[in-house]
Amino acid sequence: MTSPLKRPSRMRQLFLFLTVAIAVSPAQVPKPPWAGGAAPVKKSGASATTPDASQNPDSTIKVDVKVVNVFVTVTDDHGAPVGGLTKENFELLEDGTPQTISVFDKESALPLSIVMDIDTSLSTRKDLPLELTSARRFAHAILRPVDALCLYEFSETVDEIVPFTPDLKAIDRGIDRAHYGAATALYDAIYLGSQAVDRRQGRKVMVIITDGGDTVSRVDYKEAVRAAQEAEVIVYSIIDVPIEASAGRDTGGEHALIQISEDTGGKYFYATSVPQLDEAFRKISDELRTQYLLAYYPSRHFSDSSFRRIEIKVTGASAGSTFAVHHRTGYYTRKSHF
Repeated sequence: MTSPLKRPSRMRQLFLFLTVAIAVSPAQVPKPPWAGGAAPVKKSGASATTPDASQNPDSTIKVDVKVVNVFVTVTDDHGAPVGGLTKENFELLEDGTPQTISVFDKESALPLSIVMDIDTSLSTRKDLPLELTSARRFAHAILRPVDALCLYEFSETVDEIVPFTPDLKAIDRGIDRAHYGAATALYDAIYLGSQAVDRRQGRKVMVIITDGGDTVSRVDYKEAVRAAQEAEVIVYSIIDVPIEASAGRDTGGEHALIQISEDTGGKYFYATSVPQLDEAFRKISDELRTQYLLAYYPSRHFSDSSFRRIEIKVTGASAGSTFAVHHRTGYYTRKSHF
């Protein structure tokens, strides 16, 4: 008979099994993209693992390929949204390589999450009441029960007045609580608004109402635009320029807003009056009701950079038709760590 001291216990057998399993598992199961402390990447984009990036910055990035969603707006030569297009009307390329469109839909049914950033700095004091009135009308016109709007005001600080909600009464009360500040933290507002909408599902939109200046942000333009791109948020900028020839205009800030709008698939509008404010909001509303969703699985599993560029063309249009296609310019294969 074997001595009890020499017979392996069940606990020891289990320990030996786990030791062997751990030893062989790295060769069988790839590490998740957030292994080692990095933040998890959303399922709706694409992620990457770069285990030796710090030792070899020129190493090729291995991409864990996941579906990439691209919301597209097509407008005619008068700026009006174009409906009625089909999957066959679109050609999609990633870094110049044609991709197979796996999902195509005319997207107006998906839930809509809207971040509204309103500039309440001293430079907007004269026009802020009118801007708030237009913003209120926009919220009442666009929101459905499945949608939600989040309201931020920014001056020297960025304050969330209303968290995401479909409740129009709560939004109205929040708009009534907006108050003036001194300086302008525009890039902070874009960055924080992008973080707020990042994990939400469906279509994500940011509407910024400002005169374009930034004076006290802690993050810079590059960080703000990357946060917006990583959150897959479409940015619409309404640039309030009370005096077009004013020497005090921040044209650099205006150009930054124009660029971030174009890079994320949105648009920019100049508004010098209440009718122009209302018209800008109406155009945004019309576009959000006539978007297309194109989704694809990237054909390449490796990348030489952390950013992949997307290009979409409209084909098969009638002779003489001139269409403009608006969509995000690309996506990052790995998360930033600002």
